[in-house]
Amino acid sequence: DVQLQASGGGLVQAGGSLRLSCVASGFTFDNYCIAWFRQAPGEEREGVSCMSSHSDKIYYTDSVKGRFTISNGDAGNIWYLQMNSLKPEDTATYFCAANPDTLCREWWGTAAAKLLTFWGPGTQVTVSS
Repeated sequence: DVQLQASGGGLVQAGGSLRLSCVASGFTFDNYCIAWFRQAPGEEREGVSCMSSHSDKIYYTDSVKGRFTISNGDAGNIWYLQMNSLKPEDTATYFCAANPDTLCREWWGTAAAKLLTFWGPGTQVTVSS
């Protein structure tokens, strides 16, 4: 079974930084996309960032460009979301998701995001003003 586990959330003051981690177990795909989403109370789930194993193109939602960075770890089954210059509006539950044999461009910015196969439980990020 494939399992994703996000961690690294917490409470931070505006302007601070956090690094979220997503560890995948049982994930043996060579071709995949990995993405971070967030959902604030009463809001729709929003795609934050996406990267693909077979593409250099990385996607960010406009509100986090220049502040957040998605990356993969050396181990091959861990991905990160470095979040700098955090703002109160970044407060949300953050989720990592993955899909085999898929590039980000195939679904980024569409409702198809909901169809990603593997999702982990969220980690809460709270940014105080």
